This record gives sequence, structure tokens and C-alpha cells, in this order.
Amino acid sequence: MLRKQKQEIIDEIREQIQGSPLIIFSTFTGLNVEKITQLRRLLREVNSSYRVVKNTLMKKAVKGTDLEAVERFLVGPSAVIFAKGEPSKPCKIIKEFKKENEQLEIKGGVFTGKVLSKKEIEELADLPGREVLIAKLLLLFRSSQQRLVNVLIGVPQKLVQVLEAIKKKKEA
Repeated sequence: MLRKQKQEIIDEIREQIQGSPLIIFSTFTGLNVEKITQLRRLLREVNSSYRVVKNTLMKKAVKGTDLEAVERFLVGPSAVIFAKGEPSKPCKIIKEFKKENEQLEIKGGVFTGKVLSKKEIEELADLPGREVLIAKLLLLFRSSQQRLVNVLIGVPQKLVQVLEAIKKKKEA
């Protein structure tokens, strides 16, 4: 590969890094082309991409950036997942894919500049999706407003009940 071609690949990787809040490093050893293509297709559906990279080119791409710490993941054959959409979705896909294809090994990753371990990426997969979180938040807002209305209604109701009790006591 010519130096110019290598530089183009490094620049392309840097662009992908800048446009991806979540980056996951994995191995691909033992996966055939059909399985890798299947994984790529699944990831593409959630606005993510899967790319096999040479470790030396990836190291050069992260050199001088905040991501130099990821060099520890660049040992042995490496593939990189660049996730541009919701971060939990590609993690869920990888977790499900890994159940059927044990050869896929997660090395680690980066989420908005923070280096993540393999365990943290698996925990990210267990998070509910964005829509579910928004629905839960709206439910919390609604329930707190409902409780406030119940409290506000309760005060006049109690006052009326006390006045009614006083009225009955005086009549008796």
C-alpha cells in the first residue's frame, strides 16, 4: 500500500472518529465473510458501520487526539464499530450477535471521549432505548403533576368535610 493511500485511510478514519460518539473495538477472527456481512447489515440499520482496520493505521489516526488511550485495544486483529446514532442500539446488536457467534470478542471502546471497558459496553447494551427513556420521563412528569392536583383538590375537600361535620354537630 502506498504512503498516499495510507494517509487517505488515516484521514477517513479520523473523520469517522469525529462523527461518532461511540466507537467499539472488537476482534473478527473466526468470523467468515458471510457473518461479517450480516453484522455490517445489522449495524447499518442503526446508523453504525463496521470496519476492519490495520492497527498501525488506527494508531496513527488517534495519535495526537483525546483517543490515544485506545491504543491498548489495538492488539491482534481489530475491527472498529463507528456508531453515529443512539449508543445502546449497536451495543444491543453486538450482544445479540455474540450469542450466536462466540468468536466475536469485544475489546473495549470510547463513548464521547471516555474510554469504556468490555463490561461497560455490555452494560450500555442493557440500557433501554431513547424512546423508552423519554416515555418514562414523561410518565414521571405526568404522575408528579397528577399528585399535585390530588393534593390541591384534597385541601378544599377536607375543609368541606370538616365544615359539614361541624354543621351536623351543631344541628344535633
